[in-house]
Amino acid sequence: MPIKALIFDLDGTLIDSAPDLRTALNKLLAHYNRRDVSMNEVTQFVGNGAAKLIERAFKATGQEVDDNELDQLTNRFLGFYKGHEADETCLYDGVTDTLVELKKQGYRLALCTNKPQAPTENILQALGLNDFFEVVLGGDQLETKKPNPDMLHWVLDQMKLTAENAIMVGDSPNDIDAAKNANMRNIAVSYGYRKVSIEEMAADITIDRFPEILPLLDQ
Repeated sequence: MPIKALIFDLDGTLIDSAPDLRTALNKLLAHYNRRDVSMNEVTQFVGNGAAKLIERAFKATGQEVDDNELDQLTNRFLGFYKGHEADETCLYDGVTDTLVELKKQGYRLALCTNKPQAPTENILQALGLNDFFEVVLGGDQLETKKPNPDMLHWVLDQMKLTAENAIMVGDSPNDIDAAKNANMRNIAVSYGYRKVSIEEMAADITIDRFPEILPLLDQ
């Protein structure tokens, strides 16, 4: 089946968001007299949504948080993050030019991220990415997150496409496993925030730079 659409992850795939996540996270930790976390630690915490980010950060800096506290902590973190999602966050090299070319060639584009919807939309607005994606789905909109395939199925339903018509592009096992669980072709980027080796992810194709997507589609 011909490829009609590409579905992208956000953090670690299109953008390097770790600096702003770290700032907000350290504000939260300081409020509870916890130590700061490093940039390297933050990249290892990212990938399963805001609540999991908080859970991992508190585990790394002392006593684990109680499940009953997690919603409150997550909301407080998002309060620190709101309005500062793109202070230091930046696009990876070649992202904008590649998205422009994909649109020019007639591909339909969507975004599927475990990041909550509100900060996702704020980042897209701040970095000038809004107009590229016809569907944007954040990790707090459905009951499940990647690697469960429900998010990808939902995006495909909105686009009135099937899994055979799309490719998932991401940096983590959550992205690649979600694509596999949806019977969708997939591309892994070798940069980003993955916690396992690129070989372990066993993606259909691996690229080192975002613009490498274009010649792959030409083939």
